[in-house]
Parts: sequence; structure tokens; C-alpha cells
Amino acid sequence: QVQFLESGGGVVQTGGSLRLSCAASGDTFCISDMSWYRQGPGSERELVAILHKSSSPYYADSVKGRFTISRADGENTMYLQMNSLRPDDTGVYYCNADRKAACVQYSQLGIDFTSWGQGTQVTVSS
Repeated sequence: QVQFLESGGGVVQTGGSLRLSCAASGDTFCISDMSWYRQGPGSERELVAILHKSSSPYYADSVKGRFTISRADGENTMYLQMNSLRPDDTGVYYCNADRKAACVQYSQLGIDFTSWGQGTQVTVSS
């Protein structure tokens, strides 16, 4: 199984920037795409960005042009550079990953491939 440790959150003013980090551990060999999610106050968790292994990144419309997802080469660490932050970006940010198709043991055994981390809190003040 893969576990995640998110960090880098904080309190910033509107227009500020933050860089979030996500460190993956465990069965990282089976990681395919990696993603960032966020959950605002009173809201459901939503997808923010996906870093595909073999295609262009995906960004939610609300963050397109402001956020950049990246991954360190050869490392199991992913980043989310957030610029021009707005109050509606406030929330707890989480990362997660999809598994490679070849890692069939998880589906065969009925085991979850990942577990959600604690997330990192981002607060943007107006």
C-alpha cells in the first residue's frame, strides 16, 4: 500500500503563493498517475490536478493558469505550486495516486492501493 505525507500549507493573503509537497512511501513502484485534491469548509473533496505519466497534466478549471503540478525525477515526491491564491482556494489539500495496471495484486486481494494522508491546510485571507 502507498501512504502520503502532505506539507507546505499555511496562511497567505489573496494573491500570495504556496508550494505544497507530497511524499509517497510504501509500494511506490506501483504508482502511476498522481493527483492533488482539496476539501473546502463544508464542501466535498474535489480534484485539483492530475500529473499523468505519459500525457499533459490536468487542471480543474478553477485553478488553471495559477497552479502547477510537478514531480521530482526519480523521487516519490510531488509538488503543487500555487500562485495568485484566492479565498476560495482555502481548504485541506491531499494527494493520492493511481496504481499501474500491472500491479494486479491489489484488486485480486481486495486491498486498497492507497490511504489518504492527513492533508495540509491552506488558508487564503481576503
